Amino acid sequence: MTLYSFMGALEIGLIFSLVALGVLISFRILNFPDLTVDGSFPLGGAVAATLIALGTDPFLATLAALAAGACAGLLTGWFNVRLRIMDLLAGILLMTALYSINLRIMGKPNVPLITEPTIFSMLLPEMMPDYIERPLVLIVIVIAAKLALDWFFSSETGLAMRATGANPRMARAQGVATGRSVLAGLALSNALVALAGALFAQSQGGADISMGIGTIVIGLAAVIIGESILPGRRIVVLTLAVVLGAILYRFFIALALNSDLIGLKSQDLNLVAATLVTVVLVLPILKRRLRGNGGR
Repeated sequence: MTLYSFMGALEIGLIFSLVALGVLISFRILNFPDLTVDGSFPLGGAVAATLIALGTDPFLATLAALAAGACAGLLTGWFNVRLRIMDLLAGILLMTALYSINLRIMGKPNVPLITEPTIFSMLLPEMMPDYIERPLVLIVIVIAAKLALDWFFSSETGLAMRATGANPRMARAQGVATGRSVLAGLALSNALVALAGALFAQSQGGADISMGIGTIVIGLAAVIIGESILPGRRIVVLTLAVVLGAILYRFFIALALNSDLIGLKSQDLNLVAATLVTVVLVLPILKRRLRGNGGR
C-alpha cells in the first residue's frame, strides 16, 4: 500500500469513526436500532455542500449540517416516544423520507465542491499536501468528539441516558424521564453522523444523494471490530474502541482493494464490506465454540 492509499484509508476511517460513535450511542447505549443513519449521513453532506456552494462559511455550514442531523434524530425519537411507532420502523420511515428531503435540499442528485473553500483548506491553507492535511484536521475533530462524549456520559444526564438503555423500567422507577433521554440520545447520535457526512462531502469534493448507502453497516462493523479488539464496559474504553474499529475497518477494505493477489476492484467495495462484516460477526461465535471444546 502506498503512502497516498494509507493516508486516504486513515482519512475515511477517521470520518466514519464519528459515524461509529453515533451508532454506539443508539445501538449500544440506548439499545435503539436506529436506521436513520443511512439518511442523516447524506443529510449532513447535502446541507453542508449546498450552503458552501451558496457562499456560506464552511464552519457555519458544518454546524448547520450537525443541527440538521440532530433534528432528524429528534424526529425519529418523536415517532417512537410520542407516536408509539416501533423503534426499527421509526428509523426506516425517516430514512426513507430523508432521501426526498436530501434531494430537495440539493435540488439535484449531487453538489460539487471542487473549487469551493472547505474547513480543511481554511484551517491549513497550502501548508502541506491535501492527503496529509485532511487526516490531521480530522484527528483533532475526532479526539474532541471522543473527549466530549466521555465527559457527557459521565455527567448526570449521560448516566440517565445509559440507565435508560440498560433498563428503562428501572430508570423510570428512579425518576429518569426515559422518553427525553431517548430523544436526546438519538439527536446526539444523528448529529455526529451528519457531522461525518458534512466532513465527508468536503473531503471528497462534493455531496451525492447515494453517499449514505450502507452507512449503518459500516458503523456497526466499526463498533463490533472495536469491541473485539478492545473489550471493556467503561465509556472511555468503548469510545476509543469504536474509533479504532472504524480506522481498522477502512484499512481492511483498502488492503483488500489494493491487493493484486485477490484481484478486487473498486466496484467490489460493497462485496468486500459485506464479507468483512460477516466475518467479524461470526468470529466471536467460533471463538466461544473453540473455548467450549477446549474446556471439555
